[in-house]
Amino acid sequence: MNVFETLESEVRSYSRSWPTVFDRASGTWLYDADGKPYLDFFAGAGALNYGHNNPILKRALIDYLERDGVTHALDMGTVAKRDFLTTFRDVVLSPRGLDYKVQFPGPTGANSVESALKLVRKVTGRESIINFTNAFHGMTLGALSVTGNSMKRGGAGIPLVHATPMPYDNFLDGRTPDFLWFERLLEDSGSGLNEPAAVIVETVQGEGGINVARPEWLRALAELCKRHEMLLIVDDVQMGCGRTGPFFSFEAAGIVPDIVCLSKSIGGYGLPMALTLLRPELDVWEPGEHNGTFRGNNPAFITAAAALQEYWTSDLLEKGTRAKGEHIGRALESIAESTPGVEARGRGLARGLAFDVPEQAGQVCRAAFERGMLMETSGPESEVAKLMPPLTVTDEEVERGLSIVTDAVRSVCGKAG
Repeated sequence: MNVFETLESEVRSYSRSWPTVFDRASGTWLYDADGKPYLDFFAGAGALNYGHNNPILKRALIDYLERDGVTHALDMGTVAKRDFLTTFRDVVLSPRGLDYKVQFPGPTGANSVESALKLVRKVTGRESIINFTNAFHGMTLGALSVTGNSMKRGGAGIPLVHATPMPYDNFLDGRTPDFLWFERLLEDSGSGLNEPAAVIVETVQGEGGINVARPEWLRALAELCKRHEMLLIVDDVQMGCGRTGPFFSFEAAGIVPDIVCLSKSIGGYGLPMALTLLRPELDVWEPGEHNGTFRGNNPAFITAAAALQEYWTSDLLEKGTRAKGEHIGRALESIAESTPGVEARGRGLARGLAFDVPEQAGQVCRAAFERGMLMETSGPESEVAKLMPPLTVTDEEVERGLSIVTDAVRSVCGKAG
């Protein structure tokens, strides 16, 4: 590890949690330079929904590269982009009755969020954005302005303005009606709230602590936005592409956002790629008004299209994600019931254990690593031990992972089901 400590910036984080040097990866497994296997319940922070080096996606990528397919093309038209757009329309948008234009804002989720924030301000002529407590939307300045974590916000080095946080679902422990404060501020001309351009929300806050919004809360939010002429942005960067079961995490609530941010697993293979989906009437960009050198990642178009064809032309993956997620949820509930100060959270294959003693979450993750499994913490105090395996995880791998989690919790807390 010496080369990383002497040459790489102190900003690195995951390598501190998992002090080994990884060399190979396949499916749900990572192998270090000594050949030791690690069960991966981290999945690239949600960028590897189809596992490491998925053989179907790898074959499509190798074939494309071997025929000298275009790698870099900015936003030029290519066969790879054409095929991805056609597949995305036919497999994802049309079956769901969704009418969105597709923007390629750059390779990351933060790029997608930045483009969405710029666009809603351009469309409405307003500056203010409403975000939610414990939200995470990225590390660039606009995305940080709508992020809740104080440590990450502090890294900006300047005031983060033109955004106002509101309570996320159950932030006030059910003590006030949903949106009571928010709507009162909107309706009272003396509240001091600038008229918002848009609301940005995650249906499940992954980095914020696996906080799950109820479908009825999301529906009420969508209705509130319509009543007050605010655009609704759903950040589906981590929870999209099937992480909660359906392709889009908002499908269960029956809402249709004005703008959707996608990244992470939309590229299929872990290759950088992001989309901003927008209602056609919102597409008021001037040519080149929002651009970037790497917004057209053609190898990612290839693996993305292959992933959609392989996993989203039927409901098998969605059903499997729901079933495995419910099984993991029941197991975590059992651990929580027998371990004081622990709460189970999650939806689909985004799950977590929240600890009343925050440092115990990190201790559980370290204990899991020692037992050959990767999982990370999340939440404002890193108080949640987070499980996000690939959606292609097998039943046997789920059982092995749950065994490790149970043993890790027992080693830290002394009791587990």
